[in-house]
Amino acid sequence: MSATPVAPDESQTKVLLAEDDESFIDALVIGLAREGFDVTVARDGNEALRLFASVEPDLVLLDLMLPRLSGIDVCRSIRARSSVPIIMVTAKGTEIDTVVGLEVGADDYVSKPYRLRELVARMRAVLRRTPSTDTPPEPSNDGAAGDDDREGFERPTGSAVLEGGGIQIDPDRHLVFIRGRDVHLRRKEFELLSLLMENAGRLLTRDVLIDRIWGSDYFGDTKTLDVHIKRLRTHVEVDPSSPKLITTIRGVGYRFDAPRV
Repeated sequence: MSATPVAPDESQTKVLLAEDDESFIDALVIGLAREGFDVTVARDGNEALRLFASVEPDLVLLDLMLPRLSGIDVCRSIRARSSVPIIMVTAKGTEIDTVVGLEVGADDYVSKPYRLRELVARMRAVLRRTPSTDTPPEPSNDGAAGDDDREGFERPTGSAVLEGGGIQIDPDRHLVFIRGRDVHLRRKEFELLSLLMENAGRLLTRDVLIDRIWGSDYFGDTKTLDVHIKRLRTHVEVDPSSPKLITTIRGVGYRFDAPRV
């Protein structure tokens, strides 16, 4: 018997659960339904992508170890078309897979076994941090020729623009220019770089960065921050392996070292 509700309430938050472990499926569908979520279940990676297109969920709970198509590949495919929140579900101790999941666009992760209360808290937190209108990410123009000539393109200008280290950011229009190139950053990367540049020369602790970017109700560890910093450095640093702009203060936090203009 399918555990998916037969007559979902249209006002409920729609969740796509991609999971092949029936014991987890039954418990989650019942528990999440009691919390007011409308859950649709996909039992393999291909079904997850098919149902994502038809259900248009508000949030995806995505197990890493799916049959037919891995959770990493499913996450990558969803992220190419949508910014819907994705929470990765990982087996305990799979640190490498967790990092890869975050790098391909997952918003958070939870390790099995987990408490339903903790999972629901993370789901609600990530939903609060996500704009109500789902906007697919724009393709990156890193290194593309003729960026200045494309229709409608404008360099960041105005008093609100942040500048330093060859980087220009227009927070109001979500424009980023790095050493003369128009660069697309994911939402969290953009917010993180903006915060660092607003506080150029000042050390920002890990707790401050997580609180400001992920919210005070974030339940995860600091690995998420480290992954985003690593990914951000691939965009802004001349040599990401030897960062000069976003520097690490070991055991404390990070600092943007180029002075603002």
